Amino acid sequence: MEDAVLVLNANYQPIHICNTHRALHLILACRASLVINGRGEIYTVSQAFPRPSVIRLEHMVHRPRLKIPFTRHEVFRRDGYTCQYCGKKNVDFTLDHVIPRKSGGEHTWTNVVTACIHCNRTKGSRTLEETHMHLRAAPGLPPASAIYYFSCHLNANQEWTEFINGW
Repeated sequence: MEDAVLVLNANYQPIHICNTHRALHLILACRASLVINGRGEIYTVSQAFPRPSVIRLEHMVHRPRLKIPFTRHEVFRRDGYTCQYCGKKNVDFTLDHVIPRKSGGEHTWTNVVTACIHCNRTKGSRTLEETHMHLRAAPGLPPASAIYYFSCHLNANQEWTEFINGW
């Protein structure tokens, strides 16, 4: 009942992910309809219900654009789990401020990058010019697209691809 279910707006735009329990509640309350049943059925004593993978809301919901929260995990994800100084992958990562906070650097998307522990210690609280280090890519806001927002769920839910790639 805790499997992820993609929620589409009335125009088939992906807007949210909920669990199976919530999706069944929306379907039974006639607030949503089943689009894809890719997971079989849920049985009760007297009935069987399709186990949804994708549902569509019956009425259009106006939502603001998706915002990616500024978290440690999202910075790592934006940078592809790669140290932005040496290019190492799959090691223990930390966050590094390109312009150190003691020099007036802010804790924002454009000043924070993924760094391995070795590079973070090497750079310390100095600037890039002082350490002669360089970034592999300039830090910035991640794209607020459906593909980026929902991509971490696509491996386990291949049937979502057609709905997410269109937006």
